[in-house]
Amino acid sequence: MVISEEIRAKIDAEIAKYPVKRGALLPALHLVQSEHGYISNELAKELGELFEIRPIEVMEVVSFYNMFYDSPQGRHHVYVCTNLPCSLRGGRDLLRQLESHLGLKPGQTSADGRITLNHEECLGACGYAPMMRVGAQYYENLDLEQAKKILSELE
Repeated sequence: MVISEEIRAKIDAEIAKYPVKRGALLPALHLVQSEHGYISNELAKELGELFEIRPIEVMEVVSFYNMFYDSPQGRHHVYVCTNLPCSLRGGRDLLRQLESHLGLKPGQTSADGRITLNHEECLGACGYAPMMRVGAQYYENLDLEQAKKILSELE
């Protein structure tokens, strides 16, 4: 068993809230990811057994939502908005410059495990483009130097 007894008990409590067991899959994924950092194939198999579904059905949910990860992630998730308003104001250029600065492509994690760089289709703050999100913190009206400073201050 990979999922701890503590998390298993929390999942069981979530399952009890739903008329159909599968209704608790999203909360269960959040709980398991909080414990392991991502949903591995082994965890998907264990969740599949718990929810009486196939592991691929678990991974379909993981791959559908951008809040779940199927591979190890950095301590800090950095997302640059690449939707049209941000792109028109330099969002895609900022992403390319950060790729070069960090030596990463979107979806990759730095060798030290500190940063996972990615793009996001929309961060919902078009009037403040270009922007990026680090964890839950939004940074707006950015240029490369500001973005590099923000990233350099991350532990």
